[in-house]
Amino acid sequence: MPVVYYFASVSSSLVTKKNQERITSVLTSKKIPFKAVDITANSEDKDLMRKIAGDPSALPPQLCNGDTYCGDYDAFEQAVEEERLEEFLKL
Repeated sequence: MPVVYYFASVSSSLVTKKNQERITSVLTSKKIPFKAVDITANSEDKDLMRKIAGDPSALPPQLCNGDTYCGDYDAFEQAVEEERLEEFLKL
């Protein structure tokens, strides 16, 4: 099951955009295959992201492995800094 990365292509938040670019950059540079899902294109994707995250108000970016929730941007960044990204992504 691939890593699924939920993001928003339309966001007024510069911080959100930078965080999303960072996730894409790290996953690509480490050659970790992932499926990017734009929650602004389909409300069902947003609902699924929130269900998997267990938070009805969760905002992108969020990461999961199949239906297993991995975490949000802060948890991702912490895993990168601690060099435990594969563990975080449950690979």
